[in-house]
Amino acid sequence: MPVPRWAVRAACASAFSATVGFIPLHAVWAVGVPLWADESKFRDWYAQGGGPYLLVLSGMATLAGVLALSLVRPWGRIFPRWVPLLSGRMVPRRTLCTTAFAVSAFLLLYTAWAAWLSVGSFNDDGVFSPWIVVYGIPQFLVWGIGLFLAAWSYRARTA
Repeated sequence: MPVPRWAVRAACASAFSATVGFIPLHAVWAVGVPLWADESKFRDWYAQGGGPYLLVLSGMATLAGVLALSLVRPWGRIFPRWVPLLSGRMVPRRTLCTTAFAVSAFLLLYTAWAAWLSVGSFNDDGVFSPWIVVYGIPQFLVWGIGLFLAAWSYRARTA
């Protein structure tokens, strides 16, 4: 069964949000630039492991982008030739679906939690400007909803 155009768009939007939307800002912070942050608090936070933490988050965002695309590309159904030991084998459908739905649920719950916290206590006492949620919430919504829709389509097509 061919991949519906809406599922491809959802997966691409999710992958785009995960990589182009999330990684550049976090990479700026990961190299120590306190963009939209309280500089003195940022320096302390960064010295306590903020940089490596942000690099790990960026790596996870990259994996989430690959996950979204795998739901609409052929290599999401059959492992490509360059994957050692798995080349040509079927990708475990249940594992891919469960992972995609779990990541999507986490992203959407995190977004709701961040929005609730921001509305409840919108202040400048933290490391980063509270206005960062204006950038982050729509991005996380696109990421989570796009991943959910792509996973829904994948599950229906591979049932």
